[in-house]
Amino acid sequence: MEKQKQNYALPIAVMFMLFFMIAFVTNFAGSMGVILKNQFAVSNALSQLGTLANFIAYACMGIPAGIILKRKGYKFTSMAAVLVGFVGVGIQFLAGAVPASMAFGVYVAGAFVAGFSMCMLNIVVNPMLNTLGGGGNKGNQLIQMGGSLNSIGGTIAPILLGYLIGGSVENAQVKDAAPAMIIAMAIFVFAFLVILFTKIPEPHMETAEEKAQRLAGNKKKDPYSPLSFRHFVLGALAIFFYVGIEVSIPNTANLYMSNNPLVGPTVAGTIVGIYWLFMLFGRLIGAAIGAEISSRKMLTGVAGVAIMLVLGMIFIPESTMFHVPIVNKVIPVSMVLMFCCGLCTSVMWGSIFNLAAEGLGKYTPAASGIFMALVCGGGVIPFVQNLLADCVGFMQSYWVIIICLAYLLFYALIGSKNVNKDIPVD
Repeated sequence: MEKQKQNYALPIAVMFMLFFMIAFVTNFAGSMGVILKNQFAVSNALSQLGTLANFIAYACMGIPAGIILKRKGYKFTSMAAVLVGFVGVGIQFLAGAVPASMAFGVYVAGAFVAGFSMCMLNIVVNPMLNTLGGGGNKGNQLIQMGGSLNSIGGTIAPILLGYLIGGSVENAQVKDAAPAMIIAMAIFVFAFLVILFTKIPEPHMETAEEKAQRLAGNKKKDPYSPLSFRHFVLGALAIFFYVGIEVSIPNTANLYMSNNPLVGPTVAGTIVGIYWLFMLFGRLIGAAIGAEISSRKMLTGVAGVAIMLVLGMIFIPESTMFHVPIVNKVIPVSMVLMFCCGLCTSVMWGSIFNLAAEGLGKYTPAASGIFMALVCGGGVIPFVQNLLADCVGFMQSYWVIIICLAYLLFYALIGSKNVNKDIPVD
């Protein structure tokens, strides 16, 4: 057993890095909206096209990535994912070097390609860490540690971009973000090489017999699927809204604060980083009390608190300021409530997944692919919110978030009940 631990130490470390990269690359795309808006003089909505492209890739790749994982295994899928990630970030890097007339389109294309990678990595890293840890408590422990690094990656991305931009948002350009993109590409290359030369167990890959049956078309068609369960369908929609909430709250706040002369991009990036840091705190708290509180109660509580926080953001006057010691600046009180929302969003994913997957049995793997496809809400909701922001202003646009949170509250109280218990799941 000791030998196995030693053999898998390096690939486990690489999976931790990839957990970090998923959040870093995703949140970097969201934070880049500040640059896109000012360099290309586009609307708030169009500044979110990078995020939209990144997440729409999930809708395209969620189910196919699950199929690739089953047929080709962890090693092939993870290597393909980091290779695609390198190409995607590389295209974004080139956006800083091509003529200005092409830069916007090149960057959005790069964000779309990077989104394919993030989707594939999301499907790979959780089960792969569980496998490398030998399953059970050890496997779960590794996944929780990976989730913490994911939060750290999400925290660093907006802070780093804020410092790369500097104090003047008017002169910010895509090329300013080049150092961070180079670091990301280097990590992808390192991960590819380590995975290439490491033997990784493949306990869940399609067997030769299963492959032969699939090719021969002998497998009996199942009349049911995850979509046969009402609570799963409503849960998949809840995931769509949840990821949109998680991403849209800080993305819109970053645009709002970066263009506020009293705050600026550097401080804005740090404040948004606090949101993701609070998500880390929330996950740690959730892990500590998760065994004592049901997913339904947890989702009900955090959705209700989040609604109150966002209502405070909307109705507290923007002139009401608060001094933040960590940046030694005064910011609108609404932005303090913004990063407090991170405590609420931190535990929503796990709660929704547990409620939606309850009672699915053999349909759970297929449900995971559908879940990953619905992650595209992380691109759609920010786009819709900032489309509204162009019309009624940043703070009033948060009514979109209120509607999404209200749906999550409905799902926790009513929609999550399994009314299809007659469907065989063994």
